[in-house]
Amino acid sequence: MSQWKLAEGLETEVAELFGDLDKVFAVEGDWITGDPLSEVLRVEHRGVRYYVKRYWAAGKGLRRWFGRPRVKAEWQNLKYFTKWGIPTAPVVGWGQERRAGVFHRGALITRELEGTVDMAEMARQGDSRLSDPRWVDRVSRQLAKATRSLHQHGFAHNDLKWRNLLVDEAGELFLIDCPTGTFWWGPFLHYRVIKDLACLDKVAKHHLSRSQRLRFYLQYRDQSRLRSRDKRQVRQILKFFEGRE
Repeated sequence: MSQWKLAEGLETEVAELFGDLDKVFAVEGDWITGDPLSEVLRVEHRGVRYYVKRYWAAGKGLRRWFGRPRVKAEWQNLKYFTKWGIPTAPVVGWGQERRAGVFHRGALITRELEGTVDMAEMARQGDSRLSDPRWVDRVSRQLAKATRSLHQHGFAHNDLKWRNLLVDEAGELFLIDCPTGTFWWGPFLHYRVIKDLACLDKVAKHHLSRSQRLRFYLQYRDQSRLRSRDKRQVRQILKFFEGRE
C-alpha cells in the first residue's frame, strides 16, 4: 500500500515532478548526505530548490518493525511545528509505502529556506553576527520561545543542535530536521527537556558569554530571575554531557 500526498497550491510542473513515490525515488539531483537509512538530494526546478529525503528503512533496531517509521515521524513533527507557530521548512510532499504490512520506503520533500545558514556553520566560520549582542538577543528570544512551546506541548526535539537551527539574513530563526522528536510525560519528559537544553548549550558555551547563555535560559523560562527550581535545572543542563565530550 502506497500513501503519498502533496501540499496544496503547488505549481503544475512541481506536482508532476514529485507526483508519486516512483517519481520521487527516480528523480535526480545533487547528493547532500546519506546514511544506512536514508539520503538527501537537492533538486532545483525553475530556480527553486527542494530537499528530497528518501528512506528505505523505517528506523534502527526494533523501529524497523514496530512503531512509527522515521520518515513519518519527521513529516508529522514538521507539521506540529507549523501548528504551534514555530517557523520551519515548508513541507511539499510526504508519504510511505508498505508491503505485506511492513515499511518498504518513504520520502519527505521540503522547499529550501532561501538565504539561510545553519548556526553550527556560523560557529565554524566565526560569523561576526555571533559577536553582535543585538543579533544574538534577537535570535535567542526566538529560540527560547520555540523551545518553550515544544516543551509546553510535552514534546522534545531530541536533536536540538545548532546544525538544526537556520537563520536568514533578517535574523529570523527556523527549526528543521526532527525525525526523533516525540511526546513524553513526567520524568521522561524532564530528562528530554534537559537534553534539549544541554544540546543547545553544548555549542553556545564556546561562542556566547555566560550572561548571554543565562539570558537565554531566563527567556526560555519567561522569567526575569532564577528561582530555586531553575538553579537545579541549570546545574543538570551543565552536567548533562560531562564525561561524554
